[in-house]
Amino acid sequence: MNTIPKIDIVPSPTPLEYLAGVSEDLGVHFYIKREDMTGLGVGGNKLRKLQYLLADAKAQGATMLLTVGGAQTNHGRLTAAVAAKYGMKCAIVSEDVYPGEISSNILLDRIMGADVVLNHSAEDKKPLEEMVQLTIERYEAAGEKVYYIPMGGSNAIGAMGYVDVAKETTDQALAMGLESGTFVTTVGSLGTYTGLFAGLREIGAPFALKGVTIAPFDPPVREAAAGLFRSLKDFAGLSQEDPSEEDFDIETDYDFGAYNNPVGDVRKAIYYMGRREGIILDPCYTGKTFLAICKMVHDEVIAPGSNVIFFHTGGVPGIHGPVHRKEFERELRSGITLL
Repeated sequence: MNTIPKIDIVPSPTPLEYLAGVSEDLGVHFYIKREDMTGLGVGGNKLRKLQYLLADAKAQGATMLLTVGGAQTNHGRLTAAVAAKYGMKCAIVSEDVYPGEISSNILLDRIMGADVVLNHSAEDKKPLEEMVQLTIERYEAAGEKVYYIPMGGSNAIGAMGYVDVAKETTDQALAMGLESGTFVTTVGSLGTYTGLFAGLREIGAPFALKGVTIAPFDPPVREAAAGLFRSLKDFAGLSQEDPSEEDFDIETDYDFGAYNNPVGDVRKAIYYMGRREGIILDPCYTGKTFLAICKMVHDEVIAPGSNVIFFHTGGVPGIHGPVHRKEFERELRSGITLL
């Protein structure tokens, strides 16, 4: 495998913890990989990708990082954190409309000095590509050298972060006496899943990998994963045969039809994890994925008594976004006592 430069941002290894309460309730041996505990900018999985993306940006002499995503993008927040730490400017571009308040990740973006570019209204909505081009031109005219990072940092460079994590987590699991099991991760922009997939195969790990989509995909998710894998294989010089699309074990039945939509059952899964283990999940990514795990265990898609290693990829600030916060407030108000 090729040696790819990176800048060490993440205090690794992040913890791999056994959750006794969830294990007892579900009838599996449940472990959680704390990729929410990666440090900068409240933490999250995207910092693993940004270690490689930042090194590439610096090598190219960039003065500014520019990325894209939803209005409340976790990746954007962590790009802002990295830019602040390493003396660069940052802009986050989203085709979403301004949500009417500065909260959640948008608030954190601005605290860390990033500029946030949003559409003014749904009626006069510019496409993302146009917004990115206009934004790059504006900053380049002001003398910045802009380094563009795709959504989620999920290109071949960024996916290298989770090639690393595949080995890190495997080493931890083996040291804890696990000889088999299933890694389960959210599938959003595919960089985390594909990096883990490639990394586990590269080291011949005795663990399976299952992904859970949190939004519908177009093109189909396995086709998209195969394309990113080929790019990663060529970039990293991986010594692997190309997999078939069927080799990508990705569940698509738990996205509830949209990205970042409020879902009552997902909130119930978040309450359960919080009240059973004191760990906070988010309503867009990890909440959906944990709910999917619970359902798959119930349906024996995941075998009773097996080892499950769940990747907590962060994203907790998303709870505070208006679309979710209002639902949480409505459901939790009964526990507030005024004397």
